[in-house]
Amino acid sequence: MYEKYLDTLLKTPLFYNMDRKEIIELLNCINPKISSYSKNSYITVAGFEFKSVGILLKGEATVSKEDAAGNRVVMTVLKQGDIFGEIVVFSSHSKWPATVQAQEHCEVLFLERGKIIGECGKLCCWHRKLVLNMLAILSEKALLLSKKVDYLTIKSIRGKISAYLLEQFKMTRNKHIKLPLNRNELADFLNVTRPSLSREMCKMRDEGIIDFYLSTVKILDIDELKAATQR
Repeated sequence: MYEKYLDTLLKTPLFYNMDRKEIIELLNCINPKISSYSKNSYITVAGFEFKSVGILLKGEATVSKEDAAGNRVVMTVLKQGDIFGEIVVFSSHSKWPATVQAQEHCEVLFLERGKIIGECGKLCCWHRKLVLNMLAILSEKALLLSKKVDYLTIKSIRGKISAYLLEQFKMTRNKHIKLPLNRNELADFLNVTRPSLSREMCKMRDEGIIDFYLSTVKILDIDELKAATQR
């Protein structure tokens, strides 16, 4: 049942340092649920009870929430192999704070929290690895959330764009950046309007700071990007 997803699961941080046989044995012990979702359907909705960690096995989905004015803000885009729900699932308030929506046909594997941290009747050694990997994921997530706060503290649209591009550059060490978000998703992520984002990016292109075509951006003046984040 799980064999066809092994290539994806092997790349998922939750199964770090496990081989194919170990993953299969672990999944057969935990017996997770796999669900399918059509394009634009909701995988989970903000406010709903949520007691499982989700792994996106196939497709793409957005994690979003509404601000006080009712505006939709995209927090992140989930790709194949990404995990969601790992923070809230262990909280005493088991309500999902954001909405996860399928952007195309998706298949999701759900691991119940009780089976992740509970005692294993078969005494499988793989459970210890699973718990250690989960702790590592939570630590990395905490660091990522801290970075997102930085975007909120930047007042100008140019500063937000510059900070985002610099972050992408640091991860890839390449001035030719393939953006993981489309223009609408990027606008939501940076908490700006789509027209304002496009207008500012065009200004930056005209000033020779960046160049772009579709979802690819080329950094031309990295010093100016750095300066923009400080204004």
